[in-house]
Amino acid sequence: PHTPVCCSSRYGLALLSSYGFFVVYSLRVNLSVAMVDMLNNTHQSSANHSGSVCPAHANPPRPKHNHTASVYDWDSETQGWILGSFFYGYILTQIPGGYLAGRFGPKWLMGFGILGTVIFTLLTPVAADLGASYLIAVRVLEGIGEGVTFPAMYTMWAAWAPPLERSRLLTISYIGAQLGTVISLPLSGEICFYLDWTYVFYVFGAVGLVWFILWALLVFDSPNTHPRISERERLYITTSLKNELSTSAGHIPWRAIVTSVPLWAIVVAHFSYNWTFYTLLTLLPTYMSDILGFSIQQNGMLSALPYMGCAVFAVLSGQIADYLRETCQYRTVAVRKSFSIVGMIGPAVFLVAAGYIGCNYTLAVTFLTISSSLGGVSASGFNINHLDIAPSYAGILLGITNTFATIPGMVGPVIARALTINNTIEEWQTVFYIAAAINLFGASFYTVFGRGTVQPWAVHTSYSHGD
Repeated sequence: PHTPVCCSSRYGLALLSSYGFFVVYSLRVNLSVAMVDMLNNTHQSSANHSGSVCPAHANPPRPKHNHTASVYDWDSETQGWILGSFFYGYILTQIPGGYLAGRFGPKWLMGFGILGTVIFTLLTPVAADLGASYLIAVRVLEGIGEGVTFPAMYTMWAAWAPPLERSRLLTISYIGAQLGTVISLPLSGEICFYLDWTYVFYVFGAVGLVWFILWALLVFDSPNTHPRISERERLYITTSLKNELSTSAGHIPWRAIVTSVPLWAIVVAHFSYNWTFYTLLTLLPTYMSDILGFSIQQNGMLSALPYMGCAVFAVLSGQIADYLRETCQYRTVAVRKSFSIVGMIGPAVFLVAAGYIGCNYTLAVTFLTISSSLGGVSASGFNINHLDIAPSYAGILLGITNTFATIPGMVGPVIARALTINNTIEEWQTVFYIAAAINLFGASFYTVFGRGTVQPWAVHTSYSHGD
């Protein structure tokens, strides 16, 4: 029998993990806003006012405050390295994160991973004063800390999420990532304006410290180790999972994992989706400024709009996906593939359309917002398919797919900037076409090879895999 949602331990975990991902994404994107204020603008003012492709928007004048924080003379190449350095640390701990979470438990791995990131965030102003290389090192270390969070949380959900509530619980959990982007983009701009850029790191660092205290006190690795969970809820969760979890946690069937076609279907889909996601995340402010002529104050809010839509659609898709599986008895694989198709082909269509509306500001912002919003639907598609095919090894599987899915964050924006040297609308159309084509390929590959049932190698451990 179902146990009530209200005040339940599993939904409490969903909310606290959502807060955790809010912290994670706030700390990831706040530097791109703070960077505007960290640069010595005296010799850049001519570049800043060189004019956009479309007529600039009128912007109400705001008083300039006396800022006391340091500014730096970093060239564009150095800026690129600073902004990209996070991903070089992030990619290193994906697969180890999944393994360590299974070995030592996900609670403290996730907790200390984010705490480490928080500490290095608080040290960011000091590192920047010491020099660009120190700042790059701090960002790499932040990436290493954050790299374990998603694999650890998937390992946690393998023990906590009843199969028919997975879409709901995981979308609540990961909406924090979208909200972190939505809130920290405009808020970082306001903090820079009214205080100075150093406070961006102090404020979000403090928010992260509060999260760690709550996480340490209130969260446990599994329902069986939670002292305050109701017996009814504990039985409901453990009974629903009893046929899905492997009996041998110590043995990991590596060969079966890396040769699993359903896993590679998720890898291709995840890589393709993230190409569009990271290209927009890092370059949307540039597109808004250089092509559409929005100022930095307007930019923060408008750049956040697509992620707000993405968050709303992600949560709605989770509710609908579980309704279709539980009430309408749709097969899991059909739901995952349908949501992946909508969440990948939809964004591709609107992204390409955004390149063809010229200087129609309203349509441009609308199309880019619809594109990102539809992307949120894939949260109930390939994004949580790891838990369907191998709940016991979900953390390791996510580590593998997220390793490949981090590559677009490292190369996508670099390629996009190389293609938009002259900042013409035609060049940006090429960027949008490439992202759309990669999305279409990923959706097609996943539709053909994706699966929705627990794979034989993930249920019972037999040593016939040759490991």
